[in-house]
Amino acid sequence: MIARAGAGPLRRLVVLRHAKSARPEGVDDHQRPLAPRGIRDAPAAGRALAEADCLPDLALCSTAVRAFQTWELASAEWGTPPPVRHDPRLYGADAGELLGVVHEVPPEVETLLLVGHNPGLEDLVLELAGDGLDDAIEEVRTKFPTSAIAVLAWHGFTWDTLAPATALLTNMIVARGRKGGGT
Repeated sequence: MIARAGAGPLRRLVVLRHAKSARPEGVDDHQRPLAPRGIRDAPAAGRALAEADCLPDLALCSTAVRAFQTWELASAEWGTPPPVRHDPRLYGADAGELLGVVHEVPPEVETLLLVGHNPGLEDLVLELAGDGLDDAIEEVRTKFPTSAIAVLAWHGFTWDTLAPATALLTNMIVARGRKGGGT
């Protein structure tokens, strides 16, 4: 099925993979922090979301330290960050589990940001994208790296109607910061 204009308001699901994480010895996977590159890239992701006019009404974030830090650094780039819910179900979730969490989002949310992990996020984007910009879909299929952002658009009255192959992948961005005091 190809995504088509349907009934209901335009909604956007913005998917952000956490920034590059460190792998300190003896640290549990859930507790891994961002690496120096991730600390540079997470604010760049926040700026990229603002430039693409994709600021969310609500953010759902994994409870893993690297996802939490990505959220904190990215959202610090906006005037007033939206509410965030840190949900332990997002850590290690597959596409179906992620979609189940998305289905619980209240209908007043028009743009939702999901901050989490691969392979679940990549699989979710590919599962939902019934159509999209060829280059963007190919990029996601090739690699959905750290700090990658995918924007999916669809029409619906409630989030629980979002289903496989019903969204349009409108954008794929890989946010990268620079070394030194710059962006």
